[in-house]
Amino acid sequence: MLRRNFVKSTLGLAGAALMAGESFASPSAAFAKNKFKLKYASHFGMFANSAGKDLIDQLKFMADQGFMAIEDNGMMGRPVEEQEKIAREMSRLGMEMGVFVVDKGGNGANTLASGKKENIDIFLSGCKRAVEVAKRVNAKWMTVVPGDFDRSLPIGVQTGHVIDALRRGAEILEPHGLVMVLEPLSDTPNLFLRTSDQTYEICRGVNSKSCKILYDIYHMQKNEGRLIYNIEKTWSEIDYFQIGDEPGRKEPTTGEINYKNVFKYIYDRSKKEGRSFIMGMEHGNYKQGKEGEEALIKAYVESDSFDI
Repeated sequence: MLRRNFVKSTLGLAGAALMAGESFASPSAAFAKNKFKLKYASHFGMFANSAGKDLIDQLKFMADQGFMAIEDNGMMGRPVEEQEKIAREMSRLGMEMGVFVVDKGGNGANTLASGKKENIDIFLSGCKRAVEVAKRVNAKWMTVVPGDFDRSLPIGVQTGHVIDALRRGAEILEPHGLVMVLEPLSDTPNLFLRTSDQTYEICRGVNSKSCKILYDIYHMQKNEGRLIYNIEKTWSEIDYFQIGDEPGRKEPTTGEINYKNVFKYIYDRSKKEGRSFIMGMEHGNYKQGKEGEEALIKAYVESDSFDI
């Protein structure tokens, strides 16, 4: 299984600085301005006004602020040289890689619900290429969306087709210790995968440690609500979380979700069970410019300040 490669301090700092809930902290984490309880993963562009446009400078800024993970939906589309450069800097900083999206893994034009061979072949090709990218950037998780409904077929038949396709994808990923995380979305009612319980059912049907749930809190607030209740009910199949407040899909504290309570539930339960989640910051900035980036950091400091 691929594991995150933490940078070991040649100065013996590793044992001196431990982040809450973690048994090891990289040198960058030891000197970060904020010591977050959860592992929040920012993305490129989120701090471009503060760090500049260079991706490596952005990584350094993220680590300096205490964001010790990153996710990059478009990683598969980056040149190999750029992927390798990003991976080297992340390793040096002790940062973990979160999700990237499986290219053409499933979308409106390539729905897995139809059961068509040409659609499944595109998906499986994406899984095979994702293995190489994951090795290159030291990733474990990749996002898969099964695509749209095929309304010419009964829902049970569509579900069977999705399970069959995902099972074949899992067979590609499992020998490498990789996990595709299925993301139910709220972007359009045409999407096949919409709720956490539906995704839970599909993961149980695939029955593979390489097929789990990406619980996007923003999308699930829109589609089903009762966030902590539904997280609790589907917990065993969740392997990754993403963040965004509703309405607006911006940072916590800008909408109606009580993120401090949600984060506390995830932290308390994962700590009790010896689990650790990456929390992807898949949202925009509520305010523009450097001021907005500073406000975003403060929002995470506030939302992460729950009692333990």
